[in-house]
Amino acid sequence: MRLSNDILVLVANQFRVLAEPLRLQILQYLEDGERSVNEIVEATGASQPNISKHLRVMHEAGILVRRQEKNSAFYAVADKSIFTMCETVCGSLKKKADQQAKLMATA
Repeated sequence: MRLSNDILVLVANQFRVLAEPLRLQILQYLEDGERSVNEIVEATGASQPNISKHLRVMHEAGILVRRQEKNSAFYAVADKSIFTMCETVCGSLKKKADQQAKLMATA
């Protein structure tokens, strides 16, 4: 499958947004469903302003959807297929790390 340059730019932008460990942690936490900003702060241990910044970036990139309820904001993953992509990439990297650890242990 060959993609146009315009599509490749969009893909690169999505990967750029996800190239942040805290954003990946947020994504993992949201895999089980919608969560409030406060719940995300508690789960990650990061500060509320820091979490809000990352949620805004992910929302603007179309990765997350946002719902406002009175004074609370709730976030959810916009497209669950992102988990398949993360599973593929993370699984491959974990496998390589495990192989390197085995090599280091036998050296």
